[in-house]
Amino acid sequence: MVTRADILVLGLTAGVVGCLVGGMMFGIGMGLVVQSAHIGWLLVLPSAPVAGMLGYVLARKLARKLEPTQGGAPAP
Repeated sequence: MVTRADILVLGLTAGVVGCLVGGMMFGIGMGLVVQSAHIGWLLVLPSAPVAGMLGYVLARKLARKLEPTQGGAPAP
């Protein structure tokens, strides 16, 4: 069973990891773009979606802990 603490930890973990990874990709990419290395755009443009995908992966991992309900009906 998933508890409130699990959901809180998921939110905090997704936020911190997403910011670190996305921010690092963005920072390194912008550093390259400013120095006229256009390859930096390959790091800048996908930085936000990559950060979001990390949160999605963590949420899927937490969702596997849920107990299945009978008949697909939501649990009360």
